Amino acid sequence: MSQVIIVRVSRPGGSRAAEEWAAHEASLRDLPLEVRYGSPPNDLSTAAMLVLGLPATEGDTAGLATISAALASAAASACPVVLVPVAVPARRAAQVTLGIDARHPAERAVELAFGAARVRDVRLHAVHAWELPSCAATLPFGIPEEDRATWEDHEVQLLADALRPWRIRYPRVPVLEDVVLLDPADALLHHTEGAALLVVGCGSGGHPGFVPALLREARCPVAIVT
Repeated sequence: MSQVIIVRVSRPGGSRAAEEWAAHEASLRDLPLEVRYGSPPNDLSTAAMLVLGLPATEGDTAGLATISAALASAAASACPVVLVPVAVPARRAAQVTLGIDARHPAERAVELAFGAARVRDVRLHAVHAWELPSCAATLPFGIPEEDRATWEDHEVQLLADALRPWRIRYPRVPVLEDVVLLDPADALLHHTEGAALLVVGCGSGGHPGFVPALLREARCPVAIVT
């Protein structure tokens, strides 16, 4: 069965940014585009991707409700769900950003990110956020620099190991591996402006807890992949 990219809008012209992004994505992937109006579609059996508009949410209860509904759609969908902010920069994006947990990489999210970078001929920026081990809080005189360097080197190696098979599979996609000691939402928000797409993987238990905060401030389309 042939696949399509589906964009859902509330009314004709109601989510122009989402429609334009979906049309461009369909063109890049040489797939047909299907526009559906009204409630989130139930039949996604032919969908390669579901695209939804993401309204401005600052102080907007309706916007926050839209995020909750979109996350519910993502959790129930077998295909990636892409949320497109109202204002997406028109300039050519320099990269695709991947939020990855190097300990438990979400393979479908990694595959989507590499594929998105390949069709756009841009760099993939893989961001792995980490935190200090619990023992660091018990050190009486702070964290020795050599201990921190050892922990960080371990995180760097975890990310390299997680991405190695994908680098082999997509040899023409340049990859920037980035290990940052930050909250995941903060780490990723630094890299949403100027990105063509931010990809985040979800486990079987649902989306990571930082995703709603990320969506409230994202400056580029965000793909949630189950």
